[in-house]
Amino acid sequence: MAAHSAAREADQLLSEATARLHAAGVPSPRVDAEILTAHVLGVSRGRLAAMALAGSAVPASQADRITELIAERAERIPLQHLTGLAPFRHLELRVGPGVFIPRPETEQVAQAALDQLGRMAAQRPASWRPRVIDLGTGSGALAGAIAAEHPSAEVHAVELSPQAAAWAQLNLDPLGVTLHQQDLREVPEDWEASFDVVVSNPPYIPAGMVPREAEVRVHDPELALYGGGDDGLTMPRAVIETAKRLLKPGGWFILEHAEVQADSLAEHCRRDPRLSEVSTHQDLTGRDRATSAVADLDPAAGVEEWRA
Repeated sequence: MAAHSAAREADQLLSEATARLHAAGVPSPRVDAEILTAHVLGVSRGRLAAMALAGSAVPASQADRITELIAERAERIPLQHLTGLAPFRHLELRVGPGVFIPRPETEQVAQAALDQLGRMAAQRPASWRPRVIDLGTGSGALAGAIAAEHPSAEVHAVELSPQAAAWAQLNLDPLGVTLHQQDLREVPEDWEASFDVVVSNPPYIPAGMVPREAEVRVHDPELALYGGGDDGLTMPRAVIETAKRLLKPGGWFILEHAEVQADSLAEHCRRDPRLSEVSTHQDLTGRDRATSAVADLDPAAGVEEWRA
C-alpha cells in the first residue's frame, strides 16, 4: 500500500520524487519525476509546472499512484515501460517489455532516409511511390516515422521477435505499414530488387560489452542489443547483404551502428564492387553513428548472381 493516503501538493510530490530518483542514481531525476507525475495527472509538463507553482493539490489516489511509479523507476524500470509510450520524432510509440526502446540518435537515421527520399522524388514523376523497408524494426520507429513523414511511400517492416512484433503491429497498423515477422537474413525471393530504400537499426553491441545502464542491460531484449561476433558486426553486415538483395539498381540503404564501428563498416562497403557513394552520418553530438551506400547493381547481371 502507498505511504500517503491524503491529497498532496504538486510541488512537494515533485521534490520528493526527484530526491528519491536522484538517490537511486537515475540519470535525469527531475525530468523523470515530472514525466511520471504528468502522466498520472493527464496533463502536460508545462501545466504540471504551473500546478507546482500554484501549490495545487493532487488527489490522494493520484498521489499514491505517482509514488508507486516513482518507486518502480527508482528500481531502474525504464521510464517508457512505466508510461507505455516512447516519443520518436512526431510519433508516440507504444512500448513495453520485450521491445527495444527507440533512442534519440535513431531519429537522425530517419531524417537521413527522409532526405534521401526527397532527393529521389525530385528526380522522378510526381506519381512515384517509393518502396521502403525497415529491417529489424523493433517498435516500428524507423518505419513509422518514414510512413508518417513521407506518406507517398509504401513502407514495409521486418521483425523476428514475436514480442517486439506485437508492439510494432500496434504502432504501424494505424500508419499503413506492412509488418512481416521473419528473419531479416531470409527475405523472400520476390522481394529482391524491389525496394528503393532500406533502413535499419540492427543489434550491434559486441558480446563482451555489457551495457552499463540497468535500463538497457536488464530490460532491453538481448536479441535487439548484441550484434554477434567479437566486434558486434555480424548482424550489421547481414543487413548490408540483405539490402543489396532488396534494392533496385540505384537504391540506397542506411544502418545505425556504434561510433567505433563506423570505419570498419565504411571500409566493408567500399570494398564491395556492388556498392558506391558510401557515406558516414553523424548524430546530433557529432558522433559517427550511421553508414549509407548506393546499390550499383547491374540490371543485366541477373538475380541469380546476387543470390550467389
